Amino acid sequence: MARLELKGVRKSFGGTPVIHDIDLAIDEGSFTVFVGPSGCGKSTLLRMIAGLEEVSAGEIHIDGARCDHLLPSARGMAMVFQSYALYPHMSIYENLRFGLVCQKTPKAEIKPRIERAADILQIAHLLDRKPAQLSGGQSQRVAIGRAIVKEPKAFLFDEPLSNLDAELRVKMRGEIVALHRRLGSTMIYVTHDQVEAMTMADTIVVLRNGRIEQSGTPAELYARPKNQFVAGFLGSPQMNMLSALGLQSGENRFSVSADGGRLRLQLPRLADATTGDLRCTLGIRPEHLELAEGGALRITVTAREFLGSETIVAGTLESGEALRASLRGAIDVRVGQSIAFDADPTHMHVFDQDGVALEIAEQPVIHAGMRRV
Repeated sequence: MARLELKGVRKSFGGTPVIHDIDLAIDEGSFTVFVGPSGCGKSTLLRMIAGLEEVSAGEIHIDGARCDHLLPSARGMAMVFQSYALYPHMSIYENLRFGLVCQKTPKAEIKPRIERAADILQIAHLLDRKPAQLSGGQSQRVAIGRAIVKEPKAFLFDEPLSNLDAELRVKMRGEIVALHRRLGSTMIYVTHDQVEAMTMADTIVVLRNGRIEQSGTPAELYARPKNQFVAGFLGSPQMNMLSALGLQSGENRFSVSADGGRLRLQLPRLADATTGDLRCTLGIRPEHLELAEGGALRITVTAREFLGSETIVAGTLESGEALRASLRGAIDVRVGQSIAFDADPTHMHVFDQDGVALEIAEQPVIHAGMRRV
């Protein structure tokens, strides 16, 4: 296991900066996920940690020792790529053995390491096969096994599940999490899929345009996003964002109105106790809306998605803004129908004109994955 620390790390390709002053500590034994949209720099950051990309400025430390000047082979890490990159002319046993031979592992250690990795990943019966004889999930296990046999200080995963179908991705997601529990190793995982990030990570690092927007546990980022980007990126369906007007009434209450004044909420006061009108954005997660006959948020339904355990209803408010609600079970609504929702003030998020979350005092803790029923 290893503790990693990045200090003021930058990366430029020619004159174009892509990573900007990243400061980040990754705890020993943690499962950290880098997540963000395409082009945000998450894979580049991972490759710099691995030593596959040079650092333009800053330092990378492993267990307190600076390593950004070392070759990849000297850093004690193992990387699993998006492509399996298995040697087609070698058996699975030989694929697992090849990296150990290259790093001059003593011969007496090679077979026990391979057998241990094969047992962990349940691929012992595949060792005599060639890669062409494997399924996608089996090939991914072999690619992970090739990392395990090296007994690295840290595992680095670069979107390893993106080539798999939906059902297999869910299964492999669980297998990688179980592998982390068994090995207790430090793992860094890159994905653009926020569902993978939320379900797998101990710590999520949300990146945008080469900068860290926020890092923390999945529950922290879900319940207390620091800005509108993080709030919209994490959560499925995405958080609803409504134009709103806020008014701080002394030190006690903060009132906010949206949908042309049809929705009016009283929230706990803002932490900074600023008074006066405030143009802002009101964030409401779809799962925090409830059907109500006389609800303040009335939409005309434009789409309905039935997913079995839930129904996602999309519609347009009277203000013309879009709204989506995630409702438990099968809800019988039709396109063109008018329905209304209530919104619980304890689950509201308020963002200023720059998209920064306004801190609301005395707000209860919201646990990720919990909904009001």
